[in-house]
Amino acid sequence: MEVNAMEAHDGEEIHNCLIELRSNPKRRRDKVYIGCGAGFGGDRPLAALKLLQRVKELNYLVLECLAERTLAERYQIMLSGGDGYDSQISSWMNMLLPLALERGTCIITNMGAMDPLGAQQKVLEIATTLGLDVSVAVSHEVSVTNLGSGFSPTHKYIMEGGISTYLGASPIVHCLEKYQPNVIITSRIADAALFLAPMVYELGWNWDELEHLAQGSLAGHLLECGCQLTGGYFMHPGEKYRDMSFQQLLDLSLPYAEISFDGQVSVAKAEGSGGVLDFNTCAEQLLYEIGDPSAYVTPDVVIDFQDVSFLPLSSCRVLCSGAKPSTISVPDKLLQLVPKDCGWKGWGEISYGGYKCVERAKAAEYLVRSWMEEIFPGLHDHIVSYIIGYDSLKAASSNGNASRQTTTEDIRLRMDGLFEQRDHAVQFTREFTALYTNGPAGGGGISTGYKKEILLEKHLVLLQVRREDVFWRIGLKRNTKSQSNKVLDHEYNLKNISTLQPKSQAETDESSSEFVSPGRSYTPAPLGQKIPLYNVAHSRAGDKGNDINFSLIPHFPPDIKRLKQIITSQWVKSVVSPLLDLSPSLDLDARNQRDKWISENVKVEIYEVKGIQSLNIVVRNVLDGGVNCSRRIDRHGKTISDLILCQQVELPP
Repeated sequence: MEVNAMEAHDGEEIHNCLIELRSNPKRRRDKVYIGCGAGFGGDRPLAALKLLQRVKELNYLVLECLAERTLAERYQIMLSGGDGYDSQISSWMNMLLPLALERGTCIITNMGAMDPLGAQQKVLEIATTLGLDVSVAVSHEVSVTNLGSGFSPTHKYIMEGGISTYLGASPIVHCLEKYQPNVIITSRIADAALFLAPMVYELGWNWDELEHLAQGSLAGHLLECGCQLTGGYFMHPGEKYRDMSFQQLLDLSLPYAEISFDGQVSVAKAEGSGGVLDFNTCAEQLLYEIGDPSAYVTPDVVIDFQDVSFLPLSSCRVLCSGAKPSTISVPDKLLQLVPKDCGWKGWGEISYGGYKCVERAKAAEYLVRSWMEEIFPGLHDHIVSYIIGYDSLKAASSNGNASRQTTTEDIRLRMDGLFEQRDHAVQFTREFTALYTNGPAGGGGISTGYKKEILLEKHLVLLQVRREDVFWRIGLKRNTKSQSNKVLDHEYNLKNISTLQPKSQAETDESSSEFVSPGRSYTPAPLGQKIPLYNVAHSRAGDKGNDINFSLIPHFPPDIKRLKQIITSQWVKSVVSPLLDLSPSLDLDARNQRDKWISENVKVEIYEVKGIQSLNIVVRNVLDGGVNCSRRIDRHGKTISDLILCQQVELPP
């Protein structure tokens, strides 16, 4: 396929999103080493610096800091006159640039969000302040209105109306080929593609080498969430296969991957670091935030994960194999996010403690709902209530009994409303505050707030419907060293952080011996008795829009056959149905309405992933609209995995 391109001023280029085979791609290395320095916008720059220090062979460090939630937030901040890029880029670059430049490690990040050029300028300013020469490339989507000669781009730096498309690896590959920069800043590029791009560039791959692209995208998918691969979001006290000391969790290493030109992939953590990297952590991350494992769609390749397997090579390295192109291997769609007004969120919290505190919280909830109904009739269904410390996660057992503490003496009522009008949200906060003098006894610590919410609605741009109209741009800027008289110490970050000093061999041996992963069990789960599901399997939950997925990875692999008999669509619906409760005090009519809605709207898909002998369960339309507008305390639904594992099950013979 052909791609239209144009040379803009100062060496810039603009391309469309049709796929063009690379012309005589050069293999620059036999192996490339790519690290993940950040797995989300709230990750830790210090951890990325530790990875750079400990793994000297890193060629690239990827900072994956953008999600649908953070993109929506950036859009709102930008509309209010703030930065359209991640303002934390200053902290990251101050800490990482000196050592990355010294090591020759290229930093790739999507912190450009809605304004990559603003982020580019900020990084150049930081480098100048540090006395560093740096080249910073940008790779981002642009709006193009005229497709004739000369291409007339408009709103070059920020997509019109806040629209953003998930781009593939090609824009970054072009940056590397044309500029060989020190830093690349992007807009919305698919997470796995951030990692795939340097593989394509360094290893001489082409866009029709789908087996290689599938393996490379597997590596990117495993790396993209940072320490979730190396023991973060995995440790679970009391569970034989996931327990580890606090110290081991403190000393996590961010992951990196070694990828060979022939598509062989191994993921690793720094030698002597804490955490754990094994079959179990890899399996959880493999199934994180995916739907059908036989068709995981990225802009570059549709991947079949069903036969992926993991072979530990040491306590710090795992070989990953088996990813392959799906039946429909080249995606014919691009995913586009379009901002949509979601309304106004209003919320309030108040604490109660001691005797009958739950009943007092329920009384307070009743009052606030009733006061709102007096002023704005018909808004009852716009409000969700829950009691933190009692039912805030809507945990329920599969037999219908709530999994709550028998005695509760310290709780906090939270109410969230999503309204069409700002006045409704403001009034809600006022009515909630009135509990101080008009509510039950002993309530305190009231907090309230309101804000406008933006939902990023997903649209598919079909190849047959002018996919060629989606364009991206690359460009480069360089700075010159600071001309001030200030003497700058390039080693400041390394000298002033004592925790980064290398460990002695004795310290390394001691910390590493605290947790040795037992791997997978050689004993089946017991038969003929009810046991918690966590005795049979472990799990992780992820979200995509209004849908959630959770894995079930048996400790004893053959138990998958018995799990398949009890994990049915009906069983899953019965467990997750309380997530849709509007109140801790539902009457029979409200429960019947909820169950009817679930029957009509909530869909369950159950997939077997044979390579890792596990299940991936997808539940549609269960997250109250998704992370950007959900009224639940756990907007992402991340706690659902452990609520699932708490269910009592009886495995068949």
